Order: sequence, then structure tokens, then C-alpha cells
Amino acid sequence: MKIVFAAGGTGGHINPALAAAGLIRDNYPEAEILFIGTNDKMEAKLVPNAGFDFKTISISGFQRKLSVENIIKNIKTVWRLLFAGKAVKKILKAFKPDVVVGFGGYVSGPVVRTAAKMGIKTAIHEQNAFPGVTNKMLAKEADAVMLTVSDAEKYLECKNTPVVTGLPVRSEILKADRDFARAELGVNDDTPIVFSFGGSLGAKTINTVMVELIASLHKEKKYKFIHGYGQYGKWVPDAMREKGIDVDNDKNIDVREYIFDMDKCLAAADIIICRSGASTLSEIEAVGRASVLIPSPNVAENHQYHNAMTLVNADAARVIEEKDLTDEKLLETVKELLDNKTLRDEMGANAQKISVSDACDRIAEIIVSLA
Repeated sequence: MKIVFAAGGTGGHINPALAAAGLIRDNYPEAEILFIGTNDKMEAKLVPNAGFDFKTISISGFQRKLSVENIIKNIKTVWRLLFAGKAVKKILKAFKPDVVVGFGGYVSGPVVRTAAKMGIKTAIHEQNAFPGVTNKMLAKEADAVMLTVSDAEKYLECKNTPVVTGLPVRSEILKADRDFARAELGVNDDTPIVFSFGGSLGAKTINTVMVELIASLHKEKKYKFIHGYGQYGKWVPDAMREKGIDVDNDKNIDVREYIFDMDKCLAAADIIICRSGASTLSEIEAVGRASVLIPSPNVAENHQYHNAMTLVNADAARVIEEKDLTDEKLLETVKELLDNKTLRDEMGANAQKISVSDACDRIAEIIVSLA
């Protein structure tokens, strides 16, 4: 059994592919697995580190905002697309896969499309509630279309009936224990924990409103705050100090650049404030926590808003779009949840109801059935 995975660009595309590939490798040691990606994105490091063979092609995406710089980039993208199919065909002819699977990123398009033209079985996985342009096109020819949430189906014209598989969640998150995690974080009572983050780079909007939220609530000494400000948010601790927040000594204030123990923080939290990328939401659903979601407006097709609405429609989250976000609005929303444990618990239970705990098994089963 030979399988090619195409995934690239972000961890949201690469990590689910690695999870599925890892499970197949564990269950079918004889399987030969090859990843195709680019040499300048995250996959170039993550895939070899996971022990999988890796080939690269040169590919990039189109820039939507008009500028001289972006026009030049788009010309380069067209040029790369012209040669990508030829490069992919050469790799596929040499490897001779039984199935090719696209998990998203610019690289998925030419790899899956070329495989389909060569008569190779193909599958795609769509992470978001609102599918991207590439997967909308690929769905018409892929032998299997896998979805994180059923909401995506109405936007797709599929060759075969799509299947909701969910999105794989790291095992350490699924196994994390709430009481143990809280003890590890120094919380041994019922103190509500507000956990917020904006990704590894940091989201300026979330950082700004969290400084104000923590400044408004920390003096009550009733809550613990954990906030990850990211690479571009190194100004946050000083901004908090200017607001009178003792970030260095207050045991209820845990402010860090990176969240290295995401499993622990998610398990311990009572309320989660964050963006609404597909992987993040799958993790929130898996641990069953109430959340306040602030979708990034700087993504294709505004897909984070559609992702967030999946939880909102299940009475599992509150959403505040950036255009509507104010310090007062966030404070009002968070206070409603802090003051009502029953509501928090109900929202958390609703989140867990829509979680797909065996997503990796479902995805692996479909891929193997094609191969």
C-alpha cells in the first residue's frame, strides 16, 4: 500500500495529515508513505521530523489585495503553476501511489489534480466550515471528500457523497485531566480560569483587549488568567504593568509568550478566548469548554467566522467579530460566563457533543479503503 499526502503552509493543514499518516503507519507497518510539500514552509521541518519521506515542489498562492508587489507575486504564482503539474507527475510516476490525499495548503491543488488526471484514487480533507477555493474545485473530481463539520457540505459540489470525519486532536489533549492540570497550574480550588491566546505569532487585537479585560477583573482576586501573547506581542507585559497589573508576582496572572503546555491549559480552563481556526475549535470541542471566539478577518473567505458559527449555533460559544469588538463588549460577555457556572457548563457540554473523538480513525479508514 502506497499513499501520498499533500499538505502545507500551516500547522492546521500539516498536523492532521501527520496524525492520519502516523496512525496508518502504526496499523500498517508495511505501508509506504510519501509527503509532498514546499521547501520553505512548516512542512519542510515537521514532516521529516515525524519520520516520513518528503518531496518538494515550487508553488505559492495568489495575493488578493492589488499592489505592484502582489501583482509580481501573482505572476510568479502563475509561472509556478505551469510547471507544478509536471513536477508532481514525475514524483507520482516514480512512487506509484495507490491513493493521493490532500489536506490543504497551496500544494494540495496541483498534487491532487494531477493524481486524478493520472487515474490515481484521490481524497481531500476540508478543515473549515466554509471551504477554500482549491477544495471546491477538487471536490468535483476527488473519490472521497472528508469534512471537519457538516456545514461545509452545502458549499461543495462533490463527485461522491462527502463524509464528516472531524479533525484529529492530539492525544495529549484528549487524555488531559482537569483536576491534575489545575493542580499543576497552582489552582487547587474552584477559582475560574480564563485562558486566552492569539496563536504563536500573537494577535494584536486579542492582546489589546485582554490587557484591558485583565486590568478590569484582576483586582477582584476571584479569577486566574492565563494569556499567551505570541511572538509579536512582547509589549503586553509592560502594557499590563502600566495598568497596575503585577505580572511578575501575582499568582493569578500567568502571562507568557508561548503556550507550550496547551493540553494542560485547555483542560484547566473554564473560559477560552481565542481565534477560531479549525484545529483550535476541534481542541475546544474535545475538552468541552465554553469559549468566546474572535474570528480573524484576515483569512480567505472569512472562514474563521463560519467555523465559529458552528459552535455558536450549537449553543457552545459566543462570537464577537473584530468590527464589533470593544473592551466593554468583551468584558460584558466574559462576565456573563464568569458569573454563571451553569451556563458555562452547559456550553462546554454542548461543545463536547459536536466533538468527533475518533476523527483520526475515520480519516485513516477512508484513506486505506481507497488504497
